[in-house]
Order: sequence, then structure tokens, then C-alpha cells
Amino acid sequence: MSLEVTKRQGIVVWVYTLRQIKNLKRYGYIHYVSNRMKYVVLYVDQAEAQATAEKLNSLHFVRKVELSHRPDIDMTLKNALPGRKDRNKPETEYSDSAFETKTYSF
Repeated sequence: MSLEVTKRQGIVVWVYTLRQIKNLKRYGYIHYVSNRMKYVVLYVDQAEAQATAEKLNSLHFVRKVELSHRPDIDMTLKNALPGRKDRNKPETEYSDSAFETKTYSF
């Protein structure tokens, strides 16, 4: 038995009032609700995200629907900064004389 992770995508639903939040539960998992700015963050399956967004946009209490851009972003950040030195492999080897203590007389 293996666990398969389903790809999810976030949908931000801007609403006029928060009374109909219970109706949004049938479209996906409600992750966050902003009382002040009146929006809801839903998570749905990535394969069904576009169709769910269109259904949500047709509801009378929905102002605007936005899809999350996170699946489109490349999350491998290995070469994100071109001038960054890698910490795992040092570029120069130090000689023993570089670490010798120097004595100063005043």
C-alpha cells in the first residue's frame, strides 16, 4: 500500500458577505477566511481547479476568483542567485601559514 499525494491548488474567492461560507465547503477545503477583507482561501485538486473556479465565479455572492500561481513557479532554488558561492564546497584551500598566530609587540 502506497500513499499517493494529490496535487492541490489554492483558489482565492472574494465575496460580498461572509454569510455563504458554508456553501463554499462543497467546492473544496477552506484553509483561511479573512473577515476584514472578505475573502476565502480554498484548496482543490489541481486537475479540477479551473472548472471549480468557473463554477465559483458564477455564484451570486462571489465578487472575484483568483487561481494561485504557486504550481507555475519553479521551486528549485539551487541556481537562483548567480553570484552565490556554495557553502558545501570551498573554492580555495588554505595553507597552514594562513592560520599561524602572529605576535605583536608594543
